[in-house]
Amino acid sequence: MPLLEVKNLRVEFPTRRGTLTAVDDVSFHIDPGEVLGVVGESGAGKSITGAAIIRLIEPPGRIAGGQVILNGRRIDNIPLDEMRHVRGKQIGAIFQDPLTTLNPLYSIGRQLVETMQTHLALSDREARARAIRWLEEVGIPGAAQRVDAYPHQFSGGMRQRVVIALALCAEPNLVIADEPTTALDVSIQAQVIALLKRLCREHGTAIMLVTHDMGVIAETADRVAVMYAGRIAEIGPVRDVVKHARHPYTEGLMGSIPALTHKVARLTQIEGAMPRLTDIPPGCAFHPRCPKVFERCRVERPDLMPTDGPNLAACWLHAPARGAREVGHAA
Repeated sequence: MPLLEVKNLRVEFPTRRGTLTAVDDVSFHIDPGEVLGVVGESGAGKSITGAAIIRLIEPPGRIAGGQVILNGRRIDNIPLDEMRHVRGKQIGAIFQDPLTTLNPLYSIGRQLVETMQTHLALSDREARARAIRWLEEVGIPGAAQRVDAYPHQFSGGMRQRVVIALALCAEPNLVIADEPTTALDVSIQAQVIALLKRLCREHGTAIMLVTHDMGVIAETADRVAVMYAGRIAEIGPVRDVVKHARHPYTEGLMGSIPALTHKVARLTQIEGAMPRLTDIPPGCAFHPRCPKVFERCRVERPDLMPTDGPNLAACWLHAPARGAREVGHAA
């Protein structure tokens, strides 16, 4: 049974120009111990999807439809007081900027101890000992001496390690990691990726890894969901999505990454820009930028459908009824 199921999730924000649909009919699942990467351009809906799962959508934003099911229990409609116990105990969160997660007035140890004692029955002594062990586990040198230090006394990379310890210390089943390596230099990024993979493997924790960095996805994820304009354009095993993309948008993303094995005169470029979420075109949202567009793309919106591989793609190129006549109309 999947650990997390997201079914037809819809997130809306009312604005002066009308209702902005930031996440539109998104469905996916994550199995225990699996890393699902969620990738796409800025504004594609990646972070909002993660925030909706843990009910951290800022008003007037709201979950307007769909279901979020964790361990067989629906959590998108439970009272907020009850949801606070789900966060931390069952779902941990790692955010891009550790300074927004850590309280500058409390020592690192106090924040770990309070988090664990909120969700686990531990004495002060037991919680402190566990806090030191978690700091050691995420690679903080001299953890026993640094447990009483404050966030400003740590480097950016070390603060992010502390945030990872904070997300995992109550032993949740699922971690939502939103751009956890973006603010770090490349060497620290590699260490954090290796750390997440090891903790996932050793503790059986499932991870939803939100990022715009395909290198991080290729290195870390088991499966990847590619988002565009609030919807999933393609989802499948990471190797298949990277090597054999089935959606033209994914092909463009993969083509924009430099290859080490051969030289190219020019990287692939996706013409145009992602539409504003208040002005999404009819049909497939990608059709104004798509090099393979045909008439059906302009009038009818595709849902995820099977392809000739393990990937699912929201693209009419893979529709069973698509005939040769339509191929001839490709622009």
